[in-house]
Amino acid sequence: MEEPNQKPTPPKINVNTALKREMSELEVLIRARYPLIYVISWEEQRVLEQVSRIAARLDKKVFEWSINIGLVPAGTNIQSQKHRDTATQDPLVALGNVIEHVDPALYVFKDFHPFLKCQNMSIIRRLREVASSLKNTYKTIIIVSPMFEMPAELEKDLTILDFDLPKEKDLAKLLSHIIEEVKDNPKLNVKIDPKTREQIIHALLGLTLTEAENVLAKTLVKNRGLDEKSLVIINAEKKQIIRKNGLLEYYDADDTMESVGGLDQLKSWLKKRSVIFSDQARAFGLPAPKGVLLLGVQGCGKSLMAKTISNIWQLPLLRFDVGRVFGSLVGSSEQNMRRAIQVAESVSPVVFWIDEIDKAFRGSRGSGAATDAGTSSRVFSTFLTWMSEKKTPVFVVATANDVSALPPELLRKGRFDEIFFVDLPFFNERKEIFRVHLSKRKMDSAKFDLDKLARTSVGYSGAEIEEAIVNGMFNVFYEKTDLTTKRLLESIQQTVPLSKTMSEDIDALRKWAEGRARQATSPELAAEAEKETRKLEI
Repeated sequence: MEEPNQKPTPPKINVNTALKREMSELEVLIRARYPLIYVISWEEQRVLEQVSRIAARLDKKVFEWSINIGLVPAGTNIQSQKHRDTATQDPLVALGNVIEHVDPALYVFKDFHPFLKCQNMSIIRRLREVASSLKNTYKTIIIVSPMFEMPAELEKDLTILDFDLPKEKDLAKLLSHIIEEVKDNPKLNVKIDPKTREQIIHALLGLTLTEAENVLAKTLVKNRGLDEKSLVIINAEKKQIIRKNGLLEYYDADDTMESVGGLDQLKSWLKKRSVIFSDQARAFGLPAPKGVLLLGVQGCGKSLMAKTISNIWQLPLLRFDVGRVFGSLVGSSEQNMRRAIQVAESVSPVVFWIDEIDKAFRGSRGSGAATDAGTSSRVFSTFLTWMSEKKTPVFVVATANDVSALPPELLRKGRFDEIFFVDLPFFNERKEIFRVHLSKRKMDSAKFDLDKLARTSVGYSGAEIEEAIVNGMFNVFYEKTDLTTKRLLESIQQTVPLSKTMSEDIDALRKWAEGRARQATSPELAAEAEKETRKLEI
C-alpha cells in the first residue's frame, strides 16, 4: 500500500493488449472483408491510430481522405504537396481510385456524412458499386464521422460501429504522461496521492482524449498543479458538453446533508453508497448503484435530496426535462431520448435527476398513449430498457408525488435499487427544518422556541415551513421589527397546509407505500408522531 505522501506509481498498461481488445470488433469486420464500415466518433485521429495498428498487424497500407486534401497515404502532413492529388478531393474520384488500387489497404474517409445527408445519388450509387467491388478484395473503406447519416439505399451495405470514449486505462496513461512531462517544473505541484489520482481519472471519464488533455492543462495553469480542486474544473468542462446537447440541464448543486432536515434512513442509505464508484468497491465486487425512486408528499424534500446526492458523491448533476424530448417530428422523440441517454453515459459517473417522473410519463399508460400515437409509450419503453440494462455508472434519481400515475413496470425490482417513501416531517424533523431555514437566513435558531414551533406546525411540509418563515420575515421587515417565535407562530397559523386540503390523497399514498416502499424516516423518529399529539394537563 502506498503512503499518501508518496508519488503514485503509474499503472502498468499493456498497450498492445488494451488496443487489441478495444478494436477487436473493428478488426473482426476488416478480417471478414466487410467493405463499408461507418465508425461514429469525434476522435478521428484516435480512430486513425487504431486503424494503423490493425493495418500493421494485417500487413496493409492505410490511406485517408478529406475534402481538403483528397486521398493520401495516412500521416501525410497537411502542408505537404508530395502525395496530394487535388482531383481526389472529389469524393466520386476518390472512390474510383479505391476501386483501382490493387494492394491490400484500409481507406479512412473523414467527415463523409454531409454527402450522405444531402442524398447525393451519384455518391450513394458509387458507394454501392464500391461495396460490391470490394467484397472479393483485401480493401475496406472506413467512414469516420461524429454524426450518423444512413441513406435507405445503403442499409444493407453499410455496417455501423460505435467507437467508445477513452476508458480508465487510457486516461490513466494520459495523466501519467502529463505528470511525467511537468514533474520537474518547480512552479507546478503534481504530487498527488492515489485517492486523488483515482478521483481525477474517474472525473475525466466521458471526455475525449483531447478534451481530457485540454482540461488537465487548464487545471495546471489555473491551480498550479493537480489536486482535489481539479475536479471542479473537470466537471465544468463536462458542463460545456451538457449545454451543447440541449436536452439535459447541468445543475451546480451546493446543498449538503445539513441542508435537509430529517430523513435519517435515506441519508444513511446514501452515505453507505458514497464510495461505490471507487476502485476498491469494484475490486470488492460491488456493482454501481442503478438509482433510487423518491415517492411522497409534495414539498417534503425529494428534489432537495437529489441535489444533495450530487454534492456528497462529488458527481455532476444532470436534470432531465422530459418535455424537451417530445419533438414535433415523427420519430424525433425516441431519438431525443436516446441522445439524452448517450450524453448522460458519455459524462458518467453522473447523477441523472428526473423530477416528477409521474407527470413525465403519464401518457405512457391508459388512454394517453393512444392520443399521441404511442409516442409516450415508445419513449417510456426506451427509458425502461436502459434502466434495466445500463452498464455505465449513471445513478438515476426520480421523484414522484402521484403513485397512481406511475406505470407498474417502473416500480418492479431491477429498475431502481430502492423506493423510499418521504412522508410529512415528524416532530424532530420539523425542529431540524426550522433550524436549517433560520440558519440559512443568518438567524440564530437558539433564540427561537423550536419545540413550540414544531408542535404548532403538525402536518406542514418542509416547503410550507420555509414559506411560513419567509412570510414572517416579510411582515417584520415591513414593520421594522425583529422576527420572534410569536411572529412565526402567527405566520404558521395563517397557512392551511396541503395535508388538510388533500388529506384523502395523502392517506391513500401512505396506504400504498405501506409494505411497498421503504420509509425515509426511521421508526424511532416516526414514533414522535404519537408523542406530539399527547396533551398533558398539569
